Amino acid sequence: MRFYTILADGQERVAVSEDGKNLYILEQVKDMSALIKSGSLPVIPAGQTPIDITEAKILAPIPRPMQDVICLGINYAAHADEAARFSAEAFGGERPYPIFFSKRVSLAPGPDDPIPAYEGLVDGLDYECELGVIIGKDAKNVKAEDAAAYIFGYTIINDVSARNLQTRHRQWYFGKSLDGFTPMGPCIVSADSFAFPPALPIWCRVNGEMRQNSVTDCLMTGIGTIIETLSEGMTLQAGTIIATGTPAGVGMGMDPPAFLKKGDIVECGIDGIGTLKNPVA
Repeated sequence: MRFYTILADGQERVAVSEDGKNLYILEQVKDMSALIKSGSLPVIPAGQTPIDITEAKILAPIPRPMQDVICLGINYAAHADEAARFSAEAFGGERPYPIFFSKRVSLAPGPDDPIPAYEGLVDGLDYECELGVIIGKDAKNVKAEDAAAYIFGYTIINDVSARNLQTRHRQWYFGKSLDGFTPMGPCIVSADSFAFPPALPIWCRVNGEMRQNSVTDCLMTGIGTIIETLSEGMTLQAGTIIATGTPAGVGMGMDPPAFLKKGDIVECGIDGIGTLKNPVA
């Protein structure tokens, strides 16, 4: 099942779809966070005329996350190599434990929404296509083998990054948290749609050129271990968003680096979830 946040009659509404083509508004659901916290999957409303997805304004599935997005850094081996080549000081060294950081999101862009270029502030604008995990119920002291039961669904996240700010400040929070730096969508696909852990082709194209191309089960720290590690010391509340890391092929990893500029079109895709397309403006 697929869950969308759409703009209908000037209001944000939650819609459900079985085929990714016909959308049904969930009239009694306030927003996506409320749906997730309800603890149950809805049924297709009977008798409602569906909305053609091509005629709907699709927003980020969770436009205003209730907390910062939790992110994994350097979680694909080949990306670790390219990041260290770009800046050994910022990205090199031994990593015996997973790298976690958070990303402030006041409003997540949805499909076709612009990624701001921040000319004059950012001179290393980069893309990172990632599998997003949405926690479905409060998780505390969860073992890796039980983690699947705590997942509501999956989405696509573009962890947009300002490399000059990320390396200048010697931490990643500011360089990844500028307004508009967390495009998300186009939907959340329910966890029961895939085997666990999901092994889905993940890719990114810039202006039609394939840049990233991997599979979501190539994570150095898998989803089960991520949830076990985090929940050992904090409660992952229902609705928590975890971005699981990006594969190789980001702009800073190219020779020479190929950062984004105004007018570029970034497409992040994960088979079985969809494509998240955003222009740089």
